[in-house]
Amino acid sequence: MGERARHVPVLLDRVLDLLAPAIEDRDAVFVDCTLGLGGHSEAVLHRFPQVKLVGLDRDPQAIGLARERLTPFADRVEFVQTTYDRIADVVVGTKVDGILMDLGVSSLQLDAEERGFAYSKDAPLDMRMSAGTGETAADVLNTYEVDDLTRVLRDYGEERFARKIAGAVARERAREPFTTSGRLVQLLYDVVPAATRRTGGHPAKRTFQALRIEVNRELESLRLALPAALSVLAVGGRIVVESYQSLEDRMVKRAFADLAVSRTPPGLPVELPGHGPELKLVTRGGEPAGELEIEDNPRAASVRLRAAERIREAT
Repeated sequence: MGERARHVPVLLDRVLDLLAPAIEDRDAVFVDCTLGLGGHSEAVLHRFPQVKLVGLDRDPQAIGLARERLTPFADRVEFVQTTYDRIADVVVGTKVDGILMDLGVSSLQLDAEERGFAYSKDAPLDMRMSAGTGETAADVLNTYEVDDLTRVLRDYGEERFARKIAGAVARERAREPFTTSGRLVQLLYDVVPAATRRTGGHPAKRTFQALRIEVNRELESLRLALPAALSVLAVGGRIVVESYQSLEDRMVKRAFADLAVSRTPPGLPVELPGHGPELKLVTRGGEPAGELEIEDNPRAASVRLRAAERIREAT
């Protein structure tokens, strides 16, 4: 099966409907901050024929495949290989009408066994979204002190047995460094209690999530990307974010909420100039995917979607 056939964009219709009031029937600028294989962007370009797309991705392979997919719209597309926290640098001097962030690991990366993102296949412990650049998951496992590895597993994987796992990793790497995922998965089966495995899902899920986040500095990038994206969003523009784990979703929720309230001190009878809300929330909480979509696309099971509209110039 080809890359394009495998890729099923999550909550596609909902994303398009949320973006529509900001980008339809006008010469709008839309930034897909996590281009991936271009599924969401292809649908945006097809439905909104006046929109110009700026597609960002740190993965050169993703850029190449998306470029091929979006060839019919080449005159309306600009591709930039970069991390999404550089959005303000990419669109400098331009206000953006629509922004999409589809967070986490892409279908391309999950399906490429040699990238080591999936714990279901024995593969090199890589997990770098920018292939060939920076430290790998094996580097983290083999070089981090036990306390640092515990922190990564606890903070980024929300793993209850973080210290126990880190200790086991340290003992095993002293015997032989980790190179492939299969050995790590076996260690996790041995360390995570059977009762937890029965109720908490695959024992490797949280550890692999934590390693991926650490290797790619995902939360650091998101912490910078959210204010950067909101700073370039035009009045009337909309931002849509799809998160797949609670740490990301909480950051998105907080970033939106902070700008959706008045900064006028309580008790004053009028809104102080320049102190009103900058954003209007256009979703109620984090929206999940429906049962039918999850059945058709299991990767949608953990998604939480949030959207906001800029109602006042950024301060």
